[in-house]
Amino acid sequence: MKTVSKIENLFAVINETAELIAKECQMTYIEAVSETGDNLFQGSILQEGLSEITQKSLKRKYEAIQISALNKEEIRKAYQLAILKGLKEAAHPNHQMTPDTIGIFLGYLVSKFVSNQKNISILDPAVGTGNLLTTIINYLSNKQVDSYGVEVDDLLIKLAYISANLQEHPVQFFNQDSLERLLIDPVDIVVCDLPVGYYPNDVEALRYELRADEGHSYSHHLFIEQSINHVKEDGYLFFIVPNSLFDTKEAPKLNQYLRKTAIIQGFIQLPLSLFKDEKHGKSILIVQKKGETSKPPKQAMLVELPKFSNKEAMNSIMKQIDQWFKENK
Repeated sequence: MKTVSKIENLFAVINETAELIAKECQMTYIEAVSETGDNLFQGSILQEGLSEITQKSLKRKYEAIQISALNKEEIRKAYQLAILKGLKEAAHPNHQMTPDTIGIFLGYLVSKFVSNQKNISILDPAVGTGNLLTTIINYLSNKQVDSYGVEVDDLLIKLAYISANLQEHPVQFFNQDSLERLLIDPVDIVVCDLPVGYYPNDVEALRYELRADEGHSYSHHLFIEQSINHVKEDGYLFFIVPNSLFDTKEAPKLNQYLRKTAIIQGFIQLPLSLFKDEKHGKSILIVQKKGETSKPPKQAMLVELPKFSNKEAMNSIMKQIDQWFKENK
């Protein structure tokens, strides 16, 4: 008989209680996921006007789970499953979560670059539901991490805030347009799954060197500039970028800007099998902001990742990456 995992158990509670709240409060499932997450964190039922039957049913389901007995990754994964279900139902094009495999691999890369630092600060300027940020924080469990997330979407940032609460991460969230002025001090690390597309606010774009000469600017280019502005000298930035980043008509300007402000440490192509369409393939761009101690690697880390499920090929790549760190860091 198959044993039900702690993740499946918690997901079942979140899922069933969200469905009850959504029906009774006449809201979408994804909104109810944030409501039930808040209930779990606060240890009480916060929604007013629920029928006695629903209240009893919710109470019984919440009592069936003991959040304190779960570790941070189990909580993150269970809550993420409910969010994924909700985002699929809402079918909103901007609401896409970074796959777990990429988040964990990024956590590994960040840990290698900051291996000598005990205290680090991290910013995700397009934090979404917080999944990428908390995956990386969980990976860095042996360090003291101060973290910040910026997100313009009210619902996504609420989901991120509740997910961080449940995992007991004191993340500071800012609900605003990430490309407007940020009241955040420079950090050691920026991680960002770059929102790809055009930025509609041409007036705000005028502040940026990477604005387009005519028409709307690429939001992903502006995010790169905003991130470099908000990282300390010698700090590292990890961007999930389209494979075509350096092939567009705006690419020469981006290249010039990066040469002036940063050092490219690596470009890692993610497995195409992760994406529905090859033309939507992505890579991880690793750059370091120029500073007193930064220096170019002997050779940038250029890697094409195999499928994450191909253990033999992945082991071989990981050895190559470890070797690169020995030679360059």
